[in-house]
Amino acid sequence: MQQQKGKLSKLFTMRFRLQTLPLGLWLHQLQACKSRNCSMLVRTNQVCFTNNIIRPGYNDYNASKFIQPCLKQSSRKLSNGSSVVAPVFFQAERFKDNTALTTQHGTYTYKDLLHYSVNFAKELTVASKTDGRKTLKDTEFPLEGERIAFLCENDLSYVVAQWAIWMCKAIAVPLCKSHPVTELQYFCEDSSACMLVGTAAFRDKLAPISSQLGRPLLEMGEDDYSGDYSELKGNSKETFLGLKDGPRKNEYKNRKAMIIYTSGTTGTPKGVVMTFGNLDAQMRDMVQAWGWSQSDSILHVLPLHHVHGVVNVLMTPLYVGAKCTMLPKFDAKQTWQTLLSDASDVNIFMAVPTIYSKLIQEYERQRDSQSSYLPSDLPSILKQKFRLMVSGSAALPQPVMERWADLTGHLLLERYGMTEIGMALTNPLIGDRFPGAVGLPFPGVSARIVEHHDNCNHGDVLVSADAKKVTVTKGKEGLCGELLIKGDNVFTEYWNRPSATAEAFTGDGWFKTGDTAVFADGVFHIVGRTSVDVIKSAGYKISALDVERHLLAHPDIQDVAVIGLPDMTYGQLLTAVLVTKSGATLTTNDLQIWAKDKMAPYHIPRKVTCLKDMPRNAMGKVNKKQLAKDLFPDSA
Repeated sequence: MQQQKGKLSKLFTMRFRLQTLPLGLWLHQLQACKSRNCSMLVRTNQVCFTNNIIRPGYNDYNASKFIQPCLKQSSRKLSNGSSVVAPVFFQAERFKDNTALTTQHGTYTYKDLLHYSVNFAKELTVASKTDGRKTLKDTEFPLEGERIAFLCENDLSYVVAQWAIWMCKAIAVPLCKSHPVTELQYFCEDSSACMLVGTAAFRDKLAPISSQLGRPLLEMGEDDYSGDYSELKGNSKETFLGLKDGPRKNEYKNRKAMIIYTSGTTGTPKGVVMTFGNLDAQMRDMVQAWGWSQSDSILHVLPLHHVHGVVNVLMTPLYVGAKCTMLPKFDAKQTWQTLLSDASDVNIFMAVPTIYSKLIQEYERQRDSQSSYLPSDLPSILKQKFRLMVSGSAALPQPVMERWADLTGHLLLERYGMTEIGMALTNPLIGDRFPGAVGLPFPGVSARIVEHHDNCNHGDVLVSADAKKVTVTKGKEGLCGELLIKGDNVFTEYWNRPSATAEAFTGDGWFKTGDTAVFADGVFHIVGRTSVDVIKSAGYKISALDVERHLLAHPDIQDVAVIGLPDMTYGQLLTAVLVTKSGATLTTNDLQIWAKDKMAPYHIPRKVTCLKDMPRNAMGKVNKKQLAKDLFPDSA
């Protein structure tokens, strides 16, 4: 066996280029290791072999030795050795004097968050008892198990509303401020929300829904999340203390915490039910994989109705006692200024590809300006200041990844996740990151790629992986299939949709993502949504995302969506919907001539149409089914 391994090593030994890490990341790691007396991660350039498993190797000073101390600060155990699951607000007591949030209104400590949340929870309870409906329980927690929909600005009011709902043992249903009233009403009605909560800014949106559904609307005043106060006392303190039995009994693990609605890009939005156990697993995975600690500070510019904005960029920093700087909304100039500001002390940034594209466009405009606010030594500043920059929620175009690296000195870490599973796959914190790849499973996640069958059943397992090993079935190397995920991170159910829930899982409990993936070069690659991004044209299965990556290398293309239209000759006609850069025009013939020596013939679009702007949702995703209907009604 040893001799066989030796032969394999000679045959498969791989050399990995050593990526120059941003100084900020090295300083962060050195400081963390010094303060926690742990060892630094050192990567070797060999490949480890376990049977038919090929993985980049690490020496004895492995990743867990660096990351584990970061995880310990948020990890507690029961007497039986299992991990305690508790809502994130319980962590606030451990970091009371730490700065938790900085918003347009001011700076707040964890003590502030806890105070305002406990008091607003009392307001919610009082409001429920005066509602007059007989459906609520006449107990200490009359809202237990009820759904409360809330719509707040990107500031302290959001956290106060979320934590207060959980303190009432209710289920939080976050709404999106950019959605029309009809869509918001659908979410409130579908979730059977017993109450609506919002700030005065959204009265015009919530009041009609409240009236239409006959549900009370509790409006948050500024004194609910601002102003001076004394220590908690009286009933509010007693209520909070009464919650503390929950973690001791570990009753939160299976308690429903939140319903987040899917984006609806491939069908009607469904309510994804997350338990506190699901959320805890997701946050622990990110803490371990990305090295979160209370010394971190993140900039938040994302919507607060989606896993990316809610769990990754808001809850996770609060889970470890870190700081979150929140902007009211994304603005390219304000974002650049905050990223560069010494006062903000931000060292982590996470966004969607569309935001990175808009920041690049703002940089290009400022580069040609006589009064640019951006420094000439931008890469050196950001490499020293930041330890991590992450992209997700949509595929990261390679030109965006490369241009961002040129401008900032940071190679974006791309990861893969979705509403139902939180985060599942990630490129490494330290090590090589490949364009178009989403790395390997998070620590608590298992992943499979299985063969597609036309009858919707799954065939053989092509690839099976977790954070420690990857097994590729012999003779199945390089084949595409559906990506399946399993772990404590995976959601519980679709709200009030038992059939949809059952259809979403295999008989042995694997969640069917609906995405086609392939394992190549030692990492997972997402080919695209099986229903819209895998295009069957002229006998070929074509990845729309792969075609989009190639087309974005064209000097005149700013944005692109590739779709397949029904066609008698080709089965599906490969069609490119383009947004060109200012003043540029592109015809189908122009694009085909340019692509002739750059793309495989069957990857070159046979039809091209141009738009002024690409219709994307709040998370930067394109609803390709709707796009095809709108642009080609006779074909779709």
